[in-house]
Amino acid sequence: MDAKVPRDPVDERQPTRIQTRNREIILEAALPVFSAYGFRGSTIDQIARRAGMSKPNLLYYFRRKDDIYEAVLERTLAQWLAPLEEVDPAGDPVEELRRYITLKLQMSRDNPDASRLFANEVLNGAPIIKPFLETRLRELVQEKAAVIRGWVSQGRLAPVDPVHLIFVIWATTQHYADFAVQIRAILGDQVDKAGFAEQTAQAILSVVLNGIRPREGAHAPPA
Repeated sequence: MDAKVPRDPVDERQPTRIQTRNREIILEAALPVFSAYGFRGSTIDQIARRAGMSKPNLLYYFRRKDDIYEAVLERTLAQWLAPLEEVDPAGDPVEELRRYITLKLQMSRDNPDASRLFANEVLNGAPIIKPFLETRLRELVQEKAAVIRGWVSQGRLAPVDPVHLIFVIWATTQHYADFAVQIRAILGDQVDKAGFAEQTAQAILSVVLNGIRPREGAHAPPA
């Protein structure tokens, strides 16, 4: 992230393996706490209990709750943006987007707390990550939009606005984490049945990929 909160002196030294592991334990414990209660509703004591540490021990690694929250967001953003960064301009467009959508759905399923944490941060005006959204995220989206735009101009994808395509992928894949309660209210115990995740992925892939496959006689939209 561009705007950094100064870290404790311990962070300026090369951490030992134990220190690195303990920091990871704290961040793993903090994610579900922040996801469930938000930044304001979460406490150091809650995070320490979930991490299995004393409060003084936790504060050796992170001076303030703000520092933990920022570190969790940084870690979450790195994980969530990796699949988009890996979209290969030289690959087959439909297969590259299929892989991206599949990975996003898998991440939403396996780590819904990360998706909800990000959503809550944005809904609250993104006080911590707004500089990141306006710089690194914007640059990455523009970079990948240019790739999609190139595929469209080559006739390898149907005419589509690349930025809005990325927005659609984000909305559909993260919906299953951010609105899990609503989905369960509608589908009941169907969400717990074997094959539900695969069925969900197939439905989304069918809608999105059938919408972007090149069509005979289709022309690219004007620049």
